[in-house]
Amino acid sequence: MSTLRDLAEEHTHLRPADIDHLHRIAGDWQLLSDLSFADLLLWVPVDAEGTFLCVAQVRPTTAPTAYQDDQVGRIIGGSEVAHLGVAYSQGRIWREGDPVWYGDVPARHEAIPVRLRTADGEAGEVIAVVGRDTNLSTARTPSQLELNYLTTADDLAQMIADGTFPPPRHPGETTSAPRVGDGLVRLDAGGKVTYASPNAQSAYRRLGYASHLVGEDLAALHRRLAGDPLDGTEAANGILAALRGEAPPRREIDARGATMLTRALPLMPAGVPIGALVLVRDITEVRRRDRALITKDATIREIHHRVKNNLQTVAALLRLQARRVAMPEARVALEESVRRVASIALVHETLSMSSDEAVEFDGIVDRVASAATEVAATEVSVGMRRRGSFGVLPAEIATSLVMVLNELLLNAVEHGFPPADETDDTPAPPTTGVVPAAVAEVDPSARPEVVVSAHRFRKMLHVSVTDNGRGLPPEFDAERGSRLGLQIVRALVTGELRGTIELRAGAKGGTEALLVVPLARNAPDGRSQG
Repeated sequence: MSTLRDLAEEHTHLRPADIDHLHRIAGDWQLLSDLSFADLLLWVPVDAEGTFLCVAQVRPTTAPTAYQDDQVGRIIGGSEVAHLGVAYSQGRIWREGDPVWYGDVPARHEAIPVRLRTADGEAGEVIAVVGRDTNLSTARTPSQLELNYLTTADDLAQMIADGTFPPPRHPGETTSAPRVGDGLVRLDAGGKVTYASPNAQSAYRRLGYASHLVGEDLAALHRRLAGDPLDGTEAANGILAALRGEAPPRREIDARGATMLTRALPLMPAGVPIGALVLVRDITEVRRRDRALITKDATIREIHHRVKNNLQTVAALLRLQARRVAMPEARVALEESVRRVASIALVHETLSMSSDEAVEFDGIVDRVASAATEVAATEVSVGMRRRGSFGVLPAEIATSLVMVLNELLLNAVEHGFPPADETDDTPAPPTTGVVPAAVAEVDPSARPEVVVSAHRFRKMLHVSVTDNGRGLPPEFDAERGSRLGLQIVRALVTGELRGTIELRAGAKGGTEALLVVPLARNAPDGRSQG
């Protein structure tokens, strides 16, 4: 279905400012629909013959709809839109006429002209019409609540015709809450409560006010109820601003362990301030859950911080032990363990500064690559470069992937490039790899370099590590290799990451290793999508 803007631009000559105003109405008119117990349809003229196009529709949550089918995109003319034509041409609200039938549903038509006020605050020309259509199949004598709803709806309808509704929206605010059913309070011009719905009365009771609201000065009541005097003053000032015809931002009032969200709207039909409409909602449980989530997030970050500290302690102990070991093979094994533990600690360090269980992985890869060149046992100076972006990865993927990359990078740096005094035909231990597309860019005569590449495709992460070194020996078998580093890589990729790994010689020398890892935990095996 086309959007309001698409339909208006395609079928009308409305200006961008006009369309923006229609968007503001459609963003805030659920309030009017619920108060009216009626469907609202936004009609725009499409030609001089009196044809209208419906560009938006909203159904009430307080009453049955008059339309089972969606009306957006419908173009009508002739006698069917006579009421819309009167409202559009005469600039007044149309309420005359007998009920009409939509199938077996009787409905009452009303038409409200939509104006956009000029830059100097004057009422501009009519740009559209809001049709207010009420389902009469359940008509009955209205209750006090319904009478107050309808009276307030008529005031807001007149403000649409005047161009003063909806009020400007404050930055960061949405129109989702509070709603009519959450709680409604109507004030007179002096700020006294003339009506409070049962839900509104209950919300104030949670704040500690047990008496009836009718007759109370609401601004003064907010000032008394708020646990924080500053919050109470701001809430009271919001009520007073609405009585002056302004539209203040939403306020929260905390008292006695309860929290209430308030939204104050001025009522000024025909430009005359007659009071204010205050919508309230008890959000105590919402804020309690918010605080619980904040506490949980802080706890999780603290856990990751402590895990990082513990891993760094383990690495330090292993490093001390390596210095005391006389056997070279044992010292090398301990130093490799130090690097593996340190790479895992990097992930937990990043998670300790994150608000969720996900990490920006590019920074981790860059740090691991830098560390690999610094600690590798080689006389050759090897450059590191990253191409592409890993993006944000879940913690369970990041922890295993950083170990895999650590092993591949160290293997490439230590075994991919022979010392200066070593001949080119010396058999080399297995090294690491890259995406096939990157092989063409590797120049064997260039200075030693390892390139880490990453890109996402169809919910799969493709990672490669490429070196321009001496390549794989002829007898190399990745599946049967006895080196611990490659065994760790294979186990993590096929087990924890549920992906695939391929080690092969580069087309122009060097070695390339290609990883394909599913990003979704419920994704099929990487072999089926790689």
